[in-house]
Amino acid sequence: MHGRPRKDPKPEDAAASVAKAEKLRSLQSQFLSNHHNKIYTNEALEVNTKLLEVNPEYYTAWNFRKLAVEHRLSQSDSDPDSIKSIFSEELKVVESALKQNFKSYGAWHHRKWVLSKGHSSIDHEMRLLDRYQKLDPRNFHAWNYRRFVAALMNRSEVDELRYTTDMINSNFSNYSAWHNRSILLSNLLQRKVQGFFPKELVLNEEYELVHQALFTDPDDQSGWFYYLWLLDQTVKADAPLLVSSWPARDSLIILEDQCLDDRALSPFNTFHSDSGTFPLIVYFNQAVEGVNSSTISVESVLNANSELNWKPLSTNNSQTAQVWVTYLNYPKVDVHSEAYPVEVSIGHSGGIISSSGFHYSHPSRFAFKVFARPVKTPIGHGGEIISWQDGNFALYETSPEEPNPTISLDQLNSKDDNEKTSSEWRAETIANEIALFQELLSEISCKIGKLTLARLLKAHDTLLSPCANKMVYSEEVIKLYSDLRVLDPPHSQFYKDEHSLTLLQQITSTRESLLRYCFLHGDGTSSFIGNSMCLRLNNLSLSRMGSIERLLWVQMLDLSHNELRSIEGLEAMQLLSCLNLSNNKLSGFTALGPLRLLKLLKVLDISCNQIGSHSIDTTRYLCSSPLCHTEEMDWGRDETVTADVNLANYWEAFVIFRGLSLTQLDIAGNAVADEKLKSFLVKIVPTLKWLDGGELH
Repeated sequence: MHGRPRKDPKPEDAAASVAKAEKLRSLQSQFLSNHHNKIYTNEALEVNTKLLEVNPEYYTAWNFRKLAVEHRLSQSDSDPDSIKSIFSEELKVVESALKQNFKSYGAWHHRKWVLSKGHSSIDHEMRLLDRYQKLDPRNFHAWNYRRFVAALMNRSEVDELRYTTDMINSNFSNYSAWHNRSILLSNLLQRKVQGFFPKELVLNEEYELVHQALFTDPDDQSGWFYYLWLLDQTVKADAPLLVSSWPARDSLIILEDQCLDDRALSPFNTFHSDSGTFPLIVYFNQAVEGVNSSTISVESVLNANSELNWKPLSTNNSQTAQVWVTYLNYPKVDVHSEAYPVEVSIGHSGGIISSSGFHYSHPSRFAFKVFARPVKTPIGHGGEIISWQDGNFALYETSPEEPNPTISLDQLNSKDDNEKTSSEWRAETIANEIALFQELLSEISCKIGKLTLARLLKAHDTLLSPCANKMVYSEEVIKLYSDLRVLDPPHSQFYKDEHSLTLLQQITSTRESLLRYCFLHGDGTSSFIGNSMCLRLNNLSLSRMGSIERLLWVQMLDLSHNELRSIEGLEAMQLLSCLNLSNNKLSGFTALGPLRLLKLLKVLDISCNQIGSHSIDTTRYLCSSPLCHTEEMDWGRDETVTADVNLANYWEAFVIFRGLSLTQLDIAGNAVADEKLKSFLVKIVPTLKWLDGGELH
């Protein structure tokens, strides 16, 4: 662990294991008999003690001791010496168990339980910890227990920080000391304790300390992990920020069906709606709660008579999310309708809080106009099928007057002088670190060093891109991740994901780079979705989606022929009407969870994936919010639909598709796509007109 190779067991260890197992079976039989019969005599406790000496990880045995202690306390006469003796005996049992394995979870947890009762002296605990931390300075159990004891003793975090400094100076490879240091510093910085503010001065000293470790032994990972934590503290903003929205600021949104005779309309600001509403989306740089009509003010005649209901776009039903949406109404109009201005003010009244407890403290405001026209051809009428063949797409040619789809809200956030100074410090620090590590890597080849440099370069571009509107180091970062896939095959998938995120960041960073992937579908004059623009990110070897905050305007998206295993993040793209996910690596319906939040989706292609190829839905371990069998549903409503089908066989498909209004679906090429499933989908998606290229009747 942490770079230390494991040793092969010696032959004599095998014989010892056999003897230990035999002794364990005998003790375990006696113990279970006592446990089931609730026997808490001294003899029963002695058996338990011997059992724990052999196997300190037997958690049921530790729970038995807790029950025994509670029983003995109920039988005692409340004599303080008697109570102290009972708990003192427990501490001795723990010490005996720790001699066998001083990384035993059960033993350390039991010791915490004993001390939490308040009848034991804690003076001895620090001496015990010193002994164990000398045996193994990286024992995270001991460090965790040390934090617990320090809190009981009211020992200051500053003193504990000095202790980590001493431990690190004696051994740079002490990963647990570095980890404890990060916990202590996080608390001290957050509370702005005297001597730990401003943050920049403290972090500068930390960089000097960790540089000593990295340059002394670049192959040891302990310092590198702390460095990555330090980099995160440098780059991230504590308070949440608004990074994008749809409609975008200063844009003119046309809600209409595309007109044959109006070439002046831009696909970037055209949206079709047949429901009399359109979405208003706000995208933060971190998950927040508290988004409502009190914290976000929307001034417009479009919602003058109603209070807006904001919903978090979260696939796990959480009330905390990065992306929030509400819907504005627009009135029925004739061809000579006026423009309706909308002004959105965020955070001026407070109440928006990040998941880490920081308040939104950058009040911002943006405005746009809505110009509504009557719909000439309702969506879906005409019955044409959407084809994703290359021949149906032509590169989009734009004019300089068109809106910039990559515009960011970063510059809308008002900042005071302290924050500007902090931003300058961040940029200078990152630049210095880049130069330092480029020099280091010119002399040695180090995997984690390359990873760190890649993150530094990405941090540089992230900090400067809102102003520079370009990615300076993206090509170098992509090259580093490609090298890392060769140098470190076991972590190839991680590097591939990072490679994908960097590529998408590069593609969406400027208007010019994004337009290379923008195509007109069909003849560019009419479309099934009322907007002929398609963003084609196909054949890019993408394994993960990112930069979604710059793609909120997209209504037609081609992600085919990539290596996607999940589509997390797409739930923010509320305008999506057509989506091509064919020829990816989606291994289960669980990977399609975000589709449940895309209520405007009409066309979906998930053909030629790996859905049903695995007996176990491995996507459950890839996605942060896998579907489960605890989904709430109205069984009565669905009985007629599923009467002749074993719903358990198609549960994930049912949960995904039952709320969608798809008119076209392609699912062929998946192991699960048999006739039974197709028949099932036709029943639960009554709006379907096309299935696997064939028209339904």
